[in-house]
Amino acid sequence: MGSSIPRPLGEEQREWTTDVPGLTLRPADWRQVWTLWRLERACFGRDAWPFVDVLAASLSANAVRLVAWLGGRPVGFVIGDRRSADGVGWVASIGVHPEYRRRGIGWRLLAACEQALGTPTVRLVLRASNEPARRLYGKAGYREVGKWRGYYADGEDGLVMERRLE
Repeated sequence: MGSSIPRPLGEEQREWTTDVPGLTLRPADWRQVWTLWRLERACFGRDAWPFVDVLAASLSANAVRLVAWLGGRPVGFVIGDRRSADGVGWVASIGVHPEYRRRGIGWRLLAACEQALGTPTVRLVLRASNEPARRLYGKAGYREVGKWRGYYADGEDGLVMERRLE
């Protein structure tokens, strides 16, 4: 894992720089809905959000949406949900295309999403069996705070993890 947290360029946050050569993180809006949906499907298969949910996230004013680009190709994404009234932000969906995993892209997407959410607490849910994701989140400072029984369509539990930001 790189220690460099992505930084926005300028106040408009049009692009986030990273320490990975050729990797940039760019905000996405409704015009990138197909890119987000294709990445969602490539990353999660049977667990992928339906298109209508990705579209809703693309239109939400409270959502953080970033796409990771490497060499001009979209390789990962994150969708976050700000709930500033209760001080909690949610990483609603985060994924890296299977061909580009284990390169630190997910780590950088997570860090950029946390920063963009701007909430003191960030939570997320993952499959109980997803050990690689669980390790990533643990290294990022997340801890398990709950379990949602039968959360996934096949009945597997979802683990709720939380990080309190400094």
